[in-house]
Amino acid sequence: VEKYRPQTLSELVSHRDILSTVQRFISEDRLPHLLLYGPPGTGKTSTILACARQLYRDKEFGSMVLELNASDDRGIDIVRGPILSFASTRTIFKKGFKLVILDEADAMTQDAQNALRRVIEKFTENTRFCLICNYLSKIIPALQSRCTRFRFGPLTPELMVPRLQHVIQEEGVDVTEDGMKALVTLSSGDMRRALNILQSTSMAFGKVTEENVYTCTGHPLKSDIANILDWMLNQDFSTAYRKITQLKTLKGLALQDILTEIHLFVHRVDFPPSIRIQLLIKMADIEYRLAAGTSEKIQLSSLIAAFQVTRDLVVAEA
Repeated sequence: VEKYRPQTLSELVSHRDILSTVQRFISEDRLPHLLLYGPPGTGKTSTILACARQLYRDKEFGSMVLELNASDDRGIDIVRGPILSFASTRTIFKKGFKLVILDEADAMTQDAQNALRRVIEKFTENTRFCLICNYLSKIIPALQSRCTRFRFGPLTPELMVPRLQHVIQEEGVDVTEDGMKALVTLSSGDMRRALNILQSTSMAFGKVTEENVYTCTGHPLKSDIANILDWMLNQDFSTAYRKITQLKTLKGLALQDILTEIHLFVHRVDFPPSIRIQLLIKMADIEYRLAAGTSEKIQLSSLIAAFQVTRDLVVAEA
């Protein structure tokens, strides 16, 4: 993941509109304070690091950029001490500004964020702040209004595939077509996650196929889910329960995952609308109960029961 982290703005694969805006800010020397937010693995940290590399030469990087992560202490004392003193000292011979990067800014306390708003305001002429977070709602409105916000959405498959292929070529990994699809599906727009799955699967199995990817991440296979659905709709209750329990034990599947995957299949199976609605409501209830920490065995019986009731309704209607 770190080996292939993009080093320059041109290497970043997604969010062209954001990058072109930032590029213009830099070229016109009018960089505002930035607030980058969005799910993990979408290129927020990479973007600002690439900007910093473009702004500063290697030898001035250390004196001009202060990067603090969630792992560093960023309580109110740090904001009033090191950050304040870094921001308040002018750069003597060089024009331009310093850069303070606060990664995972949503982990900062309310107090620290409140202390920061004054620091940001006071030293705007020689320091730019860049806050990075996953959840915008955890950043106080006062800080949001002082920054230019950019949302980094999950990456689309069209953007991820070329980059993954580049890494695959460089590393010489054996990946099949369906393996590639599985990588993109499971990572759901998180580039870092895609690379991690790719690496662990290739190390574990040598060849990255759909089945290997699913096995490596512990996700239920599509064929398994199809079987489970088939048993629930076509077998009697006790047979279905026994078979699914066996499969769960054999593959170490969590009911939560099975439920999520079956949900996709329910939309594909041709149920009458009213019956499908009832089934989905039942499934939602089961998911809620699972989240509350109930017994998987009982919830599994409940899931099978829901499907069997659905089946009987369909038969009755027919």
